[in-house]
Amino acid sequence: MSGPVMNNITHIAKIILTAGLLTLMTACNPAPGGSMSADAEPPLAGAKIGGAFTLTNQDGGRTSDGDFAGQYRIIYFGYSFCPDVCPIDLANLMLGLKQAEKDNPALADKIQPIFISVDPERDTPAVLKQYVSAFHPRLIGLTGSADEIAQVAKKYLILYDVRDDESASEYLVDHSRQAYLFGPQGEPLALLPYDGTPQDVAAEIVRWMK
Repeated sequence: MSGPVMNNITHIAKIILTAGLLTLMTACNPAPGGSMSADAEPPLAGAKIGGAFTLTNQDGGRTSDGDFAGQYRIIYFGYSFCPDVCPIDLANLMLGLKQAEKDNPALADKIQPIFISVDPERDTPAVLKQYVSAFHPRLIGLTGSADEIAQVAKKYLILYDVRDDESASEYLVDHSRQAYLFGPQGEPLALLPYDGTPQDVAAEIVRWMK
């Protein structure tokens, strides 16, 4: 298997191990809406996930993680040419965010949704601008060079690989399917239930915001 994140076998092993731990932690989370003490620690507290990045946004400018200082962040990796999984996940996540904002309008100033492409070859700023606008008016789309995407994917424990058996223009990209909630200092808080209902997503967002 080839791909920019697949070159270092040791690194892959660490990511797979961590991803397994994340799955276990998710399974241990209370069901959305369940009881939770006010001082409960977020499930991803202390995890080594995330970090600094500077990428190209959907308007062609440069966006860094520091631009979101003081804001909570929803981060999802995918690509606009994804035939089914990405649009369904993004729709659930952004409907959940809209529900949370409806219940508490002040959240709109406290949380930033971010979509990071793992297909920089096709996901140009113009393509991303049209794509992200379909899901949420504040969703930011980020792309970059192949090296930039590989570096940020590594920091966020995302595996991705272009299928070699597809045509040059219509290839698919296999990638990790995770939706993160990060805190105002960029600290990992929780995995969001992208495959749940919008109400599930909204409940999980509100649960870990303070």
